[in-house]
Amino acid sequence: MKSIVCYAAILFCGALSTTSWAQKDPQTLSINVDLVNVLFTVADRNGRFITSLEKDDFKVLEEDRPQTISNFSNETNLPLSIAMVFDTSASIQARLKFEQEAASEFFYTTLRRGTDKALVVTFDRSVALAQDYTDNAELLTRAVGGARAGGGTAMFDAVYQAMIRKLVDQKGRHVAVIISDGDDNSSDKNIDEVIEMAQKTDTVIYAVSTNSPELFGSDSDRGNKYLKRLSDETGGRLFTPTKIDDLTKSFVEIGKELRSQYTLGYRSTNTKRDGTYRKIRITAANKQLKVRARDGYFAPRQ
Repeated sequence: MKSIVCYAAILFCGALSTTSWAQKDPQTLSINVDLVNVLFTVADRNGRFITSLEKDDFKVLEEDRPQTISNFSNETNLPLSIAMVFDTSASIQARLKFEQEAASEFFYTTLRRGTDKALVVTFDRSVALAQDYTDNAELLTRAVGGARAGGGTAMFDAVYQAMIRKLVDQKGRHVAVIISDGDDNSSDKNIDEVIEMAQKTDTVIYAVSTNSPELFGSDSDRGNKYLKRLSDETGGRLFTPTKIDDLTKSFVEIGKELRSQYTLGYRSTNTKRDGTYRKIRITAANKQLKVRARDGYFAPRQ
């Protein structure tokens, strides 16, 4: 199977706190481009996930042209590689304790020991690896609990670095979970670069917004728009809790969804290697069901 090598120049912002992160130099990123893989979920009108469907229950279109599904599976048992991207900027100082508690519950309820693993990336104006990959929820909770708020918000840099430094080489599903108000003001990377890298590394982004006048007395429309676009265009989901219980429920919902996914693969009928963005649409034969997946992918370049 052929692959294309995409040279990624990585620009760092600020100090990096752990040796394993800091010593890993920028390197080539090898991405399979012959087979287009798409993770997706299916829900009924009541929002309940449907996990018992087969390949023939779906059609996939690329730029409105039918494609032949070659690979299909229910993804409930694949290992998870999760990057928790945790905002520690000054703007979230008043809500830090609630975020820490909810993130802790997520680790304890979602990770399967010996199968899944997660890491914690914290960010303000700079980005730091607070805890490298582990399946130990206690270590992850300790890393989140040790976070202190202050400084600007380099969210785009943090997500980008987590994907290209840590997620890209992992087997199974690649997941980034952002906890932030989303109001980036310090990144070198922009949102388009982050979304493109998520699509190239098959990373699904979930976001839990801390913009809530009811819960925290803050409301950033720009931040929520950023978070929604990151999640929508990668096949993830944005959660906007309005009370403390909702914050915890958001993480529970992410855990459920990660156990309710399908994946399909196809070889595009468009064999041009022109670097263009190609829209994908997956539909279910049962029109009462809603399919959620990433919007598309970037074709390889010659």
